[in-house]
Amino acid sequence: LAVLRIRAPKEKLRPIPVGTSEDLRVGQKAFAIGNPFGLDQTLTTGVISAVGREIESVTRRPIKNAIQTDAAINPGNSGGPLLDSAGRLIGVNTAIYSPSGASSGIGFAIPVDEVNRVVPQLIEKGKVTRPGIGVNVASDQQAREANIRGVVITDVVPDSPAARAGLRGLQRDDNGRVRVGDVIIAVDDQPIRKVNDLYSALERHKVGDSVKIRCRRNGEEIEVIVTLGSLE
Repeated sequence: LAVLRIRAPKEKLRPIPVGTSEDLRVGQKAFAIGNPFGLDQTLTTGVISAVGREIESVTRRPIKNAIQTDAAINPGNSGGPLLDSAGRLIGVNTAIYSPSGASSGIGFAIPVDEVNRVVPQLIEKGKVTRPGIGVNVASDQQAREANIRGVVITDVVPDSPAARAGLRGLQRDDNGRVRVGDVIIAVDDQPIRKVNDLYSALERHKVGDSVKIRCRRNGEEIEVIVTLGSLE
């Protein structure tokens, strides 16, 4: 999400009515407006196909409670509104699932309740602060290919909460071979099996909270307490 400043007389601007996404029902009408393939002011119609979906953002962090719709969403629709039958904003179109890159009837929108949470932070601070520990991790596919259960830390950001807690990333032995350091398997006793599990567990907390992280290191399990920092 981004916030744009428009320099124009107030009377020339007509804000869109804002609805809510918490009470959406599968099957209700949905309308998507956007600029697909450069065709501006295009309106497509459909229904709410599902709610509460979890999709992966471009930064690999999960977007929770995404709205799924079969209203046609194509490249160029991202950032456009998803409306209910009363013309109220219920989501911001953001992604599609499509092997071909064109609409296949599976589109996703960020729910407006999340927009209402994020936008004030962007206006006030110019950024969104999320809790984190300061590590980069391998993808779920990479972990599966290496036959590793859990989330593999690839490297630790210097002077981060993870660094101060002593967590380790990938290392090289004397022969130059890469060795796995720490594999996160639980946060506050909640099992961590994939990357989204880790992000979800951390986002239940706020910056400054302490969490207990259980890792597998050299075949043994260890536990460390990490005080969450801010990710921007």
